[in-house]
Amino acid sequence: MSTTPAQTTTTKAPAAPEAPTAAPATPKTTPPPSGAAPAATPAPGPQQHRTPPLLTPLGLLTVLLGAALPLIDFFIVNVALPTIDADLRAGPAMLEMVVAGYGVAYAMLLVLGGRLGDMVGRRRLFLWGLAAFGVTSLACGLAPDAWTLVAARIAQGAASALLLPQVLATIQATTTGKRRARALSLYGGTAGVSSAVGQVLGGLLVSVDLAGTGWRAVFLVNVPIAAAAWLLAARTVPETRSPHPTRVDAPGTALLAATLITLLLPLTEGRAAGWPLWSWLLLAVFPVAAAAFVRVERRAERAGRTPLVPPSLLRIPSVSSGLTMIVPFTLGFGGFMFVIAVALQNGLHYGPFTAGLSLAPLCLTFFVASLAGPRLVLRFGRRVVLAGSMIQGTGLILLALTVYAGWPGISVAALAPGMAVLGFGQGMVLPVLLRIVLSELPAAQAGVGGGVMVTTQQSGMALGVATLGTLFLSLLPSVGIRDALLAALLTQLAIVAGTTLLSLRLPRTLR
Repeated sequence: MSTTPAQTTTTKAPAAPEAPTAAPATPKTTPPPSGAAPAATPAPGPQQHRTPPLLTPLGLLTVLLGAALPLIDFFIVNVALPTIDADLRAGPAMLEMVVAGYGVAYAMLLVLGGRLGDMVGRRRLFLWGLAAFGVTSLACGLAPDAWTLVAARIAQGAASALLLPQVLATIQATTTGKRRARALSLYGGTAGVSSAVGQVLGGLLVSVDLAGTGWRAVFLVNVPIAAAAWLLAARTVPETRSPHPTRVDAPGTALLAATLITLLLPLTEGRAAGWPLWSWLLLAVFPVAAAAFVRVERRAERAGRTPLVPPSLLRIPSVSSGLTMIVPFTLGFGGFMFVIAVALQNGLHYGPFTAGLSLAPLCLTFFVASLAGPRLVLRFGRRVVLAGSMIQGTGLILLALTVYAGWPGISVAALAPGMAVLGFGQGMVLPVLLRIVLSELPAAQAGVGGGVMVTTQQSGMALGVATLGTLFLSLLPSVGIRDALLAALLTQLAIVAGTTLLSLRLPRTLR
């Protein structure tokens, strides 16, 4: 659907033709052409800024729905993995590829998705991303074998990378002041809750077995939701783009992809494959690729070009301090969601629905805390993050004590207090961190800044699945599920202690 004039930030009405300079004393009596500017108004310059379009409440709801879909889908398969294995005879390595293929493609292309939105229009990329996400979800749901499912999941991750960066960029470009603070808080709440909701919804869909679809329903459910979101977005989301779009940084894009692949792929697949030679070779290439990426980006910026990830962006205090804390936070969060799904089903023998239901208290308290975030930040500043980290640590201790004392007869109700405290602490941290990163970001860099932030968030979650997941699965044969789970929880507790210290580097107040 084409954009309307009110939705476009770069289009302007044509200027009125000027009277000939040779006959100034004889004004023309012919009325100016329709749409011309009044004679008293100076002709606008080529880069004159027009009042940005406003994002309506329904438009905000629509983009948040678009943000929820990729985040839900990262985790929705966790509780469905046993049934996928039984149906497709996938095996451990292929099951990890179902998770890792999506995550690696998603993280690898997020910054590029943000840059493309700046160039061709964020609403347009949002619509393309929704359409591609719906089609690839259908392909996942109809996959006849494990290899086809992995290929469809990789394509689904690429579609998500087109979709998600446009959400933050649109919020940045179409809101200001308190409206922006509330929108970013809702985005942060959506980002956290969606991860847990994914496993709750996945467990429900697998257990209900709609029309005999089994695990396939966790993908097929995306199709009507994406279609509805597309129709809403076409009507309610305004078009925005960067006033100074730049070309795609091909060398930077290739090197970022190489950096993420050489780190995430061996960490997620190495254990299941028995740590073959290729996994060690890729890990050896990782620091070389990362150093080359940094050098190429610095050189591009010094030459006056716009790199994929501008180094100057990372020198903004709010960006650097916020991203530094997002990495360990999302690492612990992503690892926890994977480990708890496996432990509840294989250790406590919960069914998919019960395993998902056990995370409902976390979802609820996370969302409540995220809604309270804007008011708390105005009063207490960065101390909100400090307090949230400490509450999160308390929740992990409660869960560890519950597992240690009650295994293997732990009920959903027994897990609820620890889950609720953990979710409340996380809800006080993540939305505020996202707001901090974006608080000093120039409007022209909203797309690339949002892409960098979401890439960091997604890479951290994928790294958490790889590291904490590998730790947990490696300990299973020797110590059993209970002690392996305890080791993972205590490792996450140590990570939370680190994030608590990092919170002291955050800006004292937020804009």
